[in-house]
Amino acid sequence: MKRIFFLGLLFLICVPVGYYIMSAKKEKPLPIINPIDVNAEMVDPELLRLGFGHHIGEFSFQNQENQEISLADMKGNVAVVEYFFTTCKSICPIMNQQMQRVNNAFLQEKDLKIFSFTVDPQTDDVARMKKYAKSHQATSGKWHFLTGKKADLYALARKSFFVLKPAEAQNLGDAGSDFIHTNNFVLVDKQLRIRGYYDGTSEKEVNQLISDVKRLLKE
Repeated sequence: MKRIFFLGLLFLICVPVGYYIMSAKKEKPLPIINPIDVNAEMVDPELLRLGFGHHIGEFSFQNQENQEISLADMKGNVAVVEYFFTTCKSICPIMNQQMQRVNNAFLQEKDLKIFSFTVDPQTDDVARMKKYAKSHQATSGKWHFLTGKKADLYALARKSFFVLKPAEAQNLGDAGSDFIHTNNFVLVDKQLRIRGYYDGTSEKEVNQLISDVKRLLKE
């Protein structure tokens, strides 16, 4: 009788534990984020009719080494994207301390790239970006600090990454005060699809980003 009771108790313990272990192994895939999944304020009006099938659009900017970096450099890699400016004294220093953690976590990983786009190209020329990159120990060829035409940088933020409201982009920096920009890091997969947004000022969320990058690298 005691043996039957013991076996029954063991069964009651093992089944839930086994189910939990199996469920943990079957992680849900990361979402594929389209315009329909984002606050309409963040989506360029031209894209509001596009519910699904969104991919990052063409771009071409200069990095801190004065090299032309384009969509071709993003395609086929897992990418982490941010918008910032070098003279920012508020959230940017925190964001780029966290982005440095991302860079350091994948020093030997060739298929992970980081793209840091400036929102202040009039100030952030190639020389300034190089100095900023050096101060954050950016890995050459992996972490690109990108500058170029203001209109093109803002259009990419609105039409590809959905990190800037059109009204904000139109007036960005014109008020003579701190630039309006986002604290979001954007995760992009090898097929140029958005797979997640993360608070770049939060160590916890950046930890999750690093974990999700590892998952995408295996896809």
